[in-house]
Amino acid sequence: MQIYLVGGAVRDKYLQRPVVDRDWVVVGADAKKMLEAGYQPVGKDFPVFLHPQTHEEYALARTERKVSAGYNGFTFHAAADVTLEQDLQRRDLTINAMAEDASGNLIDPYNGLADLRCGILRHVSPAFAEDPVRILRIARFAARYGFKVADETMALMCQMVNNGEVNALVAERVWQELAKGLMEKNPRLMIDVLRACGALKVILPEVDALFGVPQRADFHPEIDTGEHTLLCLQYAAENDYSLEERYAALTHDLGKALTPANKLPRHPGHDYAGIEPVEAVNRRWQVPKACAQLALLVCEYHIRLHSVSQLKPKTTLDILKKTDALRRPDRFRQILRVCLADIRGRLRFEHQPYPQQQHWLNLQSAAMAIDAASIARTVAEPQQIAQAIDQARLNQIRPIQNAYCQSQLHGY
Repeated sequence: MQIYLVGGAVRDKYLQRPVVDRDWVVVGADAKKMLEAGYQPVGKDFPVFLHPQTHEEYALARTERKVSAGYNGFTFHAAADVTLEQDLQRRDLTINAMAEDASGNLIDPYNGLADLRCGILRHVSPAFAEDPVRILRIARFAARYGFKVADETMALMCQMVNNGEVNALVAERVWQELAKGLMEKNPRLMIDVLRACGALKVILPEVDALFGVPQRADFHPEIDTGEHTLLCLQYAAENDYSLEERYAALTHDLGKALTPANKLPRHPGHDYAGIEPVEAVNRRWQVPKACAQLALLVCEYHIRLHSVSQLKPKTTLDILKKTDALRRPDRFRQILRVCLADIRGRLRFEHQPYPQQQHWLNLQSAAMAIDAASIARTVAEPQQIAQAIDQARLNQIRPIQNAYCQSQLHGY
């Protein structure tokens, strides 16, 4: 029985990155021998065992064969006669198909180290095409490392899309990979790779449709809405935004693809097409509630939040209530952070001042400062309590909003 360290741990060691998880492959053994050695079985589809002391995963060397469409359409063969090279051959990329023996010697039958040093993402074998999740994985690795996809691998990915393999992806796996990719260092590269192979049109057609859609001519005509979206997403990543905020940055402008160029609003306080595209993405990939809700709120309200200097005090209170800013102040701060990314996600706008963010926080604090319970005790008719509380909030907000509007009118 021989044991090898494999996959990401070997890759990250040679990239001089922290090794978080270690995976092991066991050659020359079967399930009986593993049990006799004290390992605990955990695998359902193929034999995986937990080490009796470290509890790390040890998998028997195996081969796999595609028998039907989709992620689950594989059969596995795990036995003592399966070699290390055979096990490594079933892996997706050459940089993930390296191993180390107990002495730390590198086993690299598919030249993964050379691709690692050249920054290339290359498939190991034609079997790559049997699993459509690998398209998402390779896009995610591009976002993580900034590597280029090999020409032959990109061609194979395009072929997979054309053959309809991507249509077999299940929501759980798609969201899992998208979420990981959004949290990488360069998430825009994930979208670039998916778009280059045609998968974006299948997975996120609402995002794909943004490319070629112009920005408002009097605002930022140099780039289209697709590129603006990627700049927003990249700004969010570079400023350590949460997953919820990054997803909202990706989806905040989806309505623009439904709006003809000659119908884009001239006035920044007017909204464009609605939130239906965001709702469609949320449903399709079963997006978690926190991400889905933040994306919908940002899509619906970001233009009006930008144009606060043109709003009446009563309208600002209405927006605070509709965004639930008074009950969920932290989420409202997230909305404003995505609005900041929207403004700065433009060429030469990376450090653009955004006084609206602090002003909305001031309005929020003023509205939350009133003692609603005390007001309720002074109102004789219960049905008038809400109105009285709103009036008190409006009295707090009005001088702050009026002063801000005057300052913006005079340019200071």
